[in-house]
Amino acid sequence: MRAYLIDDERLAVERLTRMLNATGRVTIVGSSTDPEEALEFLHSHPVEVLFLDIQMPGLTGFELLERLDTQAAVVFTTAYDRYAIEAFSVNSVDYLLKPIEAERLDKALDKLARFAGQPRPDVRALARELAAELAPNRRLERIASRVGERTTVLDVARIGYFSSKDKLTFAVVNGHEHVIDHTLTELEARLDPRRFARIHRATIVNIAFVQELFPAVDGGVLVRLKDEKKTELTVARDRVSELKERLGI
Repeated sequence: MRAYLIDDERLAVERLTRMLNATGRVTIVGSSTDPEEALEFLHSHPVEVLFLDIQMPGLTGFELLERLDTQAAVVFTTAYDRYAIEAFSVNSVDYLLKPIEAERLDKALDKLARFAGQPRPDVRALARELAAELAPNRRLERIASRVGERTTVLDVARIGYFSSKDKLTFAVVNGHEHVIDHTLTELEARLDPRRFARIHRATIVNIAFVQELFPAVDGGVLVRLKDEKKTELTVARDRVSELKERLGI
C-alpha cells in the first residue's frame, strides 16, 4: 500500500514512519507537517492510504479532506481519546490514538488489507459528520476568571498549569492563581492534549512550561516550570511514563 503521513508534529511523523517501516506492509511515498503542502502533493500523487492527524493549526484533518478528491483509505491519528470516533471506523476509515501502539497499528493495517479493492464510502461525507459530532468539544483557547464583578480573560497558552484544591480550580499564570469555573476533568476533555498533560489527580501542566524533571526525596518525580517562581509540581507515579513520552524523553 502506498501511504502518505500528515501530522503537524515532526516527532509524531518520524515515530509513525519508523513503526510503519518496521511492519514492511506499506510504502511511504511522502509525509508532511504542513497540511497545505500535503494537499499540493496529494493532488498530483494518488495514494492508497492517508495517516491523517485530526487537530492541526490552520487546517484540520477534516478540512483537508474537504479539499481533497481522493479514494484513499483514511486512518485518523489523534491524541483525543474522548472523541467517539470508533463509530465512524467503517470500510476505509479507522483511527489510532496517540501515542500509537504497534499492536493497534497492525490491526489497522489488517483492516486496510481486508477491505482492499472493495467500494469505499464517501470519506469527505464521513469527515463532515465526524467534525459536526465533535464540534462541541473544540479545544479551549481562552478561559474566564470571575471575581465579583470583574472578569479576567486568560489566554490558555500563557497558563503554566491548572490545579485543584479546597474544591476550587485555579489557572496559574506566573505564580498568580485565578479561580475558574471548570473542573480538571472538564479541562482535560477540552484542552489540547498535545499542549497539556494531566500529571496528578490535582494538576494539569502546560508542557511548554516544563523545564526539568528530577527525583523527589520520596522517590517520586517532580517537574520544575519555566515560570518566574520556578514552580515545582509533583508527578503521580503512574503518569511519569506518559509525561516523558509527551516530552520526547
